[in-house]
Amino acid sequence: MNKLQTRIVSHPSDWTPLIQQRAFRRIVDAFSYPGRIVELETQAGHVLPLVLATLADPATTLADPCELVGAADRQRLGAKSASADQAQFVVMPGSQVADFELALGTLESPEKGATLILIADEIKQGPGLILSGPGIQSSTSLQVTGIDLQWWKLRRKWNSGFPLGVDVVLLGERSVVALPRTIKVAAEGDR
Repeated sequence: MNKLQTRIVSHPSDWTPLIQQRAFRRIVDAFSYPGRIVELETQAGHVLPLVLATLADPATTLADPCELVGAADRQRLGAKSASADQAQFVVMPGSQVADFELALGTLESPEKGATLILIADEIKQGPGLILSGPGIQSSTSLQVTGIDLQWWKLRRKWNSGFPLGVDVVLLGERSVVALPRTIKVAAEGDR
């Protein structure tokens, strides 16, 4: 596992209502404009704890198979631990490909599909991935390093039975990009 040899821990300010409200607004912007890179304010070394503090709570389930989230942060979140195939939120390093399936929801409740949070080395605009779909005018390109290409094949498979599927959130050290299941992702040259 590349840079993520140790657990990612929060800063105390990540747990304050004002910081979480600002982060929530920015994460909603990321989902409203898929492929747009949004930056989050945190004094921690990485945005992962703030994203989880904003999205997860005791009513949600979380799978962290690689134990990226620090123990104290897991306790503060209060999210119930679940297996990756059952959890609402699944955290994985982008360099390590899943050997499990994710919850895809049901036709009656497609919103029960998982949100996969992948940790990238770097996210920036530029050639690499071509994104298209609702919320994107024509298409946009995104350059993401530290994400194994196998993830995009798995995402395509998981999202092949729309409205069932998974949403993906890419995290850099300070950045967030949301890829709802409605977005098509292709590698440059795959079109």
